[in-house]
Amino acid sequence: MPGVVCPGCGLSLDTPDLGFDSKFHASCACLQLYWELSAFTLTIGEPDFIHQLAVDAYAAQHAGPGTKPIRTAFALMGLCLVFERGFTGREVQLAHMEMGKSRTEWPVLQPPPLTKMVTVQDVLNDDLPNNYREALLRWGRSVWDCWKPEHERIRRLLRVNLDRIGDR
Repeated sequence: MPGVVCPGCGLSLDTPDLGFDSKFHASCACLQLYWELSAFTLTIGEPDFIHQLAVDAYAAQHAGPGTKPIRTAFALMGLCLVFERGFTGREVQLAHMEMGKSRTEWPVLQPPPLTKMVTVQDVLNDDLPNNYREALLRWGRSVWDCWKPEHERIRRLLRVNLDRIGDR
C-alpha cells in the first residue's frame, strides 16, 4: 500500500493517498486522525475544555501557504497562553473570541522547518482515554517549542491584544 506524508507535521502513514487539504496544510489522512481526536476531546465533557489545546496544536503544527494568518497567530497565542500563562482551554477560547472581534491584520508567521515532534497520531496512540490530558499537553508543548523563533513576536501580539480586552 502506498504511503502518504503530511506536509504540515511530516507524519508518514501507510494509507492510500486521500489527497491534500490546503486550508489545513495537511494530508487528508492526517486530517482524519485530527477529526477522530476532536470527536474524543469534544465528548469527554472536560470543564477546562482541553479540546482547545488540540485545536491550537494542530493548527500551529499545520501552518503553511494555504492557511490564513489569523489561524496561525491564534493557535500560537493559544499555546503561549497555556504554556506561559497557565490558561485553561476555556480561558484560551474566551480570549480567542474577544481578540477575534478586532479588525487586526494578523501577521504572516513563517512555520519552522519540519523536525521530529509529537503528532496527532502520537496522541491517539497513547493510552486514551486514560492519558489524554498528558498526551495533549506533550503534543502542545512540542509544537510550541518548535516555534521558538516566533515566541517573542507572539508574546508582543498577546500584550497588545490582551491589554485591549483585559488580561486575567
